[in-house]
Amino acid sequence: MSLLFKNLRIHQIFGANTDVGKTIISSALVRASAAAAHPVYYLKPVSTGPMSDADDERVLALVGRQKGPVQSKCLFRFDDPVSPHLAAQRANEKGAIERTVPTDDAFVNAVASHIRSCATQAHSPSHMYVETAGGVHSPTLSGTTQLDAYRPLFLPTILVGDSRLGGISSTIASYEAMTLRGYIVDAILLFRDEYYRNWEYLTPYFAERGIPVASVDPPPERKGDPAADAALTEQYYRYIVPGDGEGSIFDVVKHLDTCHTQRLAELDSMPRRTLDSIWWPFVQHGHVKHEADVNIIDSAWGDFFSIYNGKKSAPSKASLLEPQFDGSASWWTQAIGHAHPSLAIAAGRAAGRYGHVMFPEAVHLPALKLAERLIQDGPGRGWASRAFFSDDGSTGMEVAIKMALRAFATREAGELGGARRKDLGILGLKGSYHGDTIGAMDACEEGVYTCEWHDAKGYWFDPPSVSIKKGKTVVTLPPAIAAETEDGQADVETVSLSWTYNIEERLRSPLAAVYRDYIERTLQKLKEGDGPRIAALILEPLVMGAGGMIFVDPLFQRVLIDVVRGSSLSDSPRTPSEWSGIPVIFDEVFIGLYRLGLQTSNTLLGTTPDISVNAKILTGGLVPLAVTLASDSIYRAFLSDDKVDALLHGHSYTAYPVGCEVAHETLDILDKLAVSEPWRVAREKWKVPEPEKVSEDAIWSFWDPEFVHVVSHMEHVAEVMAVGTVLSIKVKDDAAGYQSHSARALLESIKTAVQNEGLSSAPGGSPFGIHYRTLGNVAYFMLSLNTPTSVVRSVEERVWTVLQKRGA
Repeated sequence: MSLLFKNLRIHQIFGANTDVGKTIISSALVRASAAAAHPVYYLKPVSTGPMSDADDERVLALVGRQKGPVQSKCLFRFDDPVSPHLAAQRANEKGAIERTVPTDDAFVNAVASHIRSCATQAHSPSHMYVETAGGVHSPTLSGTTQLDAYRPLFLPTILVGDSRLGGISSTIASYEAMTLRGYIVDAILLFRDEYYRNWEYLTPYFAERGIPVASVDPPPERKGDPAADAALTEQYYRYIVPGDGEGSIFDVVKHLDTCHTQRLAELDSMPRRTLDSIWWPFVQHGHVKHEADVNIIDSAWGDFFSIYNGKKSAPSKASLLEPQFDGSASWWTQAIGHAHPSLAIAAGRAAGRYGHVMFPEAVHLPALKLAERLIQDGPGRGWASRAFFSDDGSTGMEVAIKMALRAFATREAGELGGARRKDLGILGLKGSYHGDTIGAMDACEEGVYTCEWHDAKGYWFDPPSVSIKKGKTVVTLPPAIAAETEDGQADVETVSLSWTYNIEERLRSPLAAVYRDYIERTLQKLKEGDGPRIAALILEPLVMGAGGMIFVDPLFQRVLIDVVRGSSLSDSPRTPSEWSGIPVIFDEVFIGLYRLGLQTSNTLLGTTPDISVNAKILTGGLVPLAVTLASDSIYRAFLSDDKVDALLHGHSYTAYPVGCEVAHETLDILDKLAVSEPWRVAREKWKVPEPEKVSEDAIWSFWDPEFVHVVSHMEHVAEVMAVGTVLSIKVKDDAAGYQSHSARALLESIKTAVQNEGLSSAPGGSPFGIHYRTLGNVAYFMLSLNTPTSVVRSVEERVWTVLQKRGA
């Protein structure tokens, strides 16, 4: 990840094209830095071509007699003067000994390791220049373009512009490609070509964007006589880097120093400024008293934050930025890693074409394509006919509740005249959570998330849950249900985890009959009582996230759905487009779109909802967007000739084109991941067949089953559960509940980066800590859908190590 040192100012040098003078300008910058008495480190990660033309050697030759020492290094060298990926390929085609071409991870690790090595030598303010090859999108050794390959390092950059015909366009295009990936561009330099005069246009253009442009005279033409050429070259460098320390190159060096100083100062000021101005969600500010308690995220890439550690004790020459694993997938939103370039490009594509546009009685292609895809090939396949767009999961659930209550009230209009239409209730589960807007809160029982306006109307079953205890899969029954069983035991050991999630097989089990009888009796008592009329069932299928990562017994949820719909095992299959009994809402905001390894819970539960909500993973964690899917019978409840009967609900950014386009791109990536090799390997470990053979209701996890088994036996662990990307660990605590601090206290040390021999699995290989969230006595960890296996194993090892130490 990103590296930042107090005494080592680093800039990476990109070119707007090949042969624009990167090495000449790099040499000038090195010479100017050395002339100002700074130790200088020059790095050319990849060099192609003969040694006589090697940039790292040429830079040393052009430094001249300067005050500061200069070190020059090349990491990977190939003979053919072609693109690095092709040079590596040809080397293996021609050579007798096969050369290993580094992966992107190995390449980034090599660069980062060299930078860290230089930083240990920087006893005084020093400068480092990392020169790339060719243009910004020239491939690296693996074939990945440079902008994407180097992005995990997130080094501040200098762009060498193109002074030739067409250079204005290529310079601006390069800059835009860099900013689209989040790069910091501190300066632009180019040759001062008096015929094309590109610098004249580019200077005011980039001034509007706060970036200085410097131009220098181009070098003289090369001479055939080496001695004459060397003398002429030295004369040129003395001209653009004069001995008096004045001129545009020196101005650029001073500007780069200022940028470095300002970045350090801003990072150092952010904790105090944050404590003085920010009001965080779900945080008791009375517990955050020190600047070191504020997690300053400078950038993010893949599964990692790059955080500022300047307020914490660290070795004096260590990087002020360190990687930190995003253990909550940034509140469950991340699907394919932070700053994914494909999603950034998709966002830019829609922003450039639409910005935001009005949606009622209108449509744009991103919204239409997304709606059709979700209905026809996504979670709505086989039952949904309409898609309603909103802003986030909570607002999506508000829409769903309105749809369900209106549909019920319309069908029961004869019994629900006047005020009784306002006296409708919700059926749900204890521990449920559907968002923080008032309507979504009112669909849950009283709890820690509700507020003074909370007015819950309904009934919430205490659900049985699934977990792994001491290596055994157990269904834990609440007392009221346990009392109905033959032996009265709360913990029911099952055959296996996979059997527990085989709903069709369990539907004929004795426990299913217990569930059905209990639910029917409870609902009958509610009907006979004076409470609100139950008008909709709302479920978080399989897992209730914010309620404490409660893995609800899927059999209970399926039986509950069947009962409220008035169906039984002997009934013929229902028509998915027609709701019966009461409308059923699936809140899949958390679990939907493969969070649990399944596109939707429909397939596992063996039934479909009448309304469902998707968000979070939908847009890959880049922008907020939610979609509420509805069956045709729900939609028809709002059809009439009167506008007041319409669904009078909407948001200013309904069907935000940027969100819709990003969602479509995300779904494309998810489709590929679902049949990828890492998924196949993970499924295999959980004894699930290959994707083309697997049923869509198979349960599996990216977490290693042996790791889960071992953790379940640890002293401080009450139970553990792993499905898909989610790992949940419940800590033994007599005062269990949301207000407990036991899980946080037990795992607190996991946030600290641990120094080990060798490189870590984080990009760049630096030691990393783990950022995690707790829900009372429950700690959970969450992966992206493409988290590298090496990272998963590293996180498992850290979790196991911390738990073992606390248990010793």
